[in-house]
Amino acid sequence: MTMSDEALFHHVYIVQCRDGTLYTGYARDVNQRVRAHNEGHGAKYTRGRRPVRLLYTEACASKGAALRREHEIKAKSREAKLDLIKQSVDQDDYQGRGM
Repeated sequence: MTMSDEALFHHVYIVQCRDGTLYTGYARDVNQRVRAHNEGHGAKYTRGRRPVRLLYTEACASKGAALRREHEIKAKSREAKLDLIKQSVDQDDYQGRGM
């Protein structure tokens, strides 16, 4: 997927804050949003918990779908969010080996 293809999507993302907490958000450009968090221009929650580190992204076809998915993820327990992140990393590893 190219950068221009990614711009067509809406994304849900999870970052880990300096204190170990997880923050879930929505963005069209995840990298730009993470930069904003780290510059203190992101969510109020992350301002005092910088730097943040991107752990998970999920592309959605529409803003509505992304906002619904953000709400679903925010309702999950920390452990469920960590499982979601782990599954994503495992899937990336699997695809990266060409299997």
